[in-house]
Amino acid sequence: MRNPIERLGLPHGWTVALDWFVTIVGAVAIVLAIKAWVVNPYRIPTSSMEPRLHCAAPGPGCLARFSDRVLANRFIYHFKDPERGDIVVFNTPPRAAQQCPPAGTFVKRIVALPRETWEQRDGVVFVNGRRLVEPYIPQGRRDFETYEPQTIPEDAYFVMGDNRTQSCDSRRWGTVPRKNLIGKVFATYWPPNRISFR
Repeated sequence: MRNPIERLGLPHGWTVALDWFVTIVGAVAIVLAIKAWVVNPYRIPTSSMEPRLHCAAPGPGCLARFSDRVLANRFIYHFKDPERGDIVVFNTPPRAAQQCPPAGTFVKRIVALPRETWEQRDGVVFVNGRRLVEPYIPQGRRDFETYEPQTIPEDAYFVMGDNRTQSCDSRRWGTVPRKNLIGKVFATYWPPNRISFR
């Protein structure tokens, strides 16, 4: 079967150049489509998720020479609801941008779901009055603050960093609307010694 470009009747050199141009443009379009709708990479800029996700020293609380690079699944929440424990990337709500500049995207963990009641007593999180088991919080990363109970609105999520002493999260600026969720973090792809899937 003849290449459609060959049917244009152009000289051979032009046909090869045009064929390469179409191939490159097609490849770029595919990459951009995947980035926009399927998977997108993100860098971890702060220590709010240490030690689960590293940021680079000499940033405050950062443990690594290089920041982790993670991949977020951008389409998963079109097919299922976010779950407690998901590490999510989201567009910064306006109040969060004011409280914790700069604005852009944040990476945090979902700890309470819509219509649930969240509270924290002496650094321990309770959801609907029951203590939340959080094996991902290492010793020394839990704060000892107390926050009054609050009910999570419909279509919103309460998010927190795993490094509770260094995280600017829903405790300070409130919940994240579902429409702000970009996707679920499912892999760390850089640096090589940190490659993992979750």
